[in-house]
Amino acid sequence: MTLFNGIVLYACIWFVVIFTVLPWGVRASDNPEAGHEVGAPEQPRLLLKIGITTVISAAVWVIAYLLITSGLLSVRPN
Repeated sequence: MTLFNGIVLYACIWFVVIFTVLPWGVRASDNPEAGHEVGAPEQPRLLLKIGITTVISAAVWVIAYLLITSGLLSVRPN
C-alpha cells in the first residue's frame, strides 16, 4: 500500500465513521426558540465527535492496513 492509498483509505473510513458518530447523544431542545429548527440538537459537541471519529478511524485503518499488507485481503484484481 502506498502513502497515497493509505491516506485515501483513511479518508474514506473517516467519513463513514463520522456519519455513524454524528447522531450519538443528540437531544432536541424541549423549548426551541423562534426561528430555530425543531430537530436541531441542543449541544452538538462536534469537537468531541470529531475526536472520537479520528480515534475509531485510526483503529479501523490499522486493521485494514494489516489485512492488506499480510495478503489476507486482496485489493488487486486477479
